[in-house]
Amino acid sequence: MQVVLATHNPHKVAEFQQIVAATRPDLEVVGYDGPEPVEDGVTFAENALIKARAAAAHTGLAALADDSGICVDVLGGSPGVFSAYWAGQKKDAAANLELLLDQLHDIADPHRAAHFTSTIALVTPDGAEHVVVGEWPGRLAHAASGGGGFGYDPIFIPDGQPADEERTVGDFTAEEKQAQSHRARAFAELVPLLSAL
Repeated sequence: MQVVLATHNPHKVAEFQQIVAATRPDLEVVGYDGPEPVEDGVTFAENALIKARAAAAHTGLAALADDSGICVDVLGGSPGVFSAYWAGQKKDAAANLELLLDQLHDIADPHRAAHFTSTIALVTPDGAEHVVVGEWPGRLAHAASGGGGFGYDPIFIPDGQPADEERTVGDFTAEEKQAQSHRARAFAELVPLLSAL
């Protein structure tokens, strides 16, 4: 069975397929080849629903859409829904990361708390809609580390690691990230809904 993921980002498609395979090996995540809708929502949930509705309408398949970002406590939860555009409309991941590090350059470790949020919308061809949320708490490093992951992964240090072995998500293997990430946490909430498809 196929479900379309409402993104043109191949990294997200691959990441979702890895997450899905752990619990629903019969489910194939396919990329979306339709037009990108205008994401004019002001919350992760609104934007996820906009994308999932468009993908379901375009393909006739059940559609998943993830709207996610990094939320920094000292910035009042920003970049949040603007994570992909933090440094401008070009969706330049490296520029976004550098700008965020620059904005926090004088902020000490105790005040660098942050979390990744993933909000996943599921829209079925019959019009049913569901939204689930996963959060991954941690804090921001002072410099990028590691060559893995994408986006803000190289500066995000998840909670729960031994103090002498702390790593950014950029230092994680793909398997480590999939087991712990905000998307994996949101997807765990989604499994019962997918089982009903």
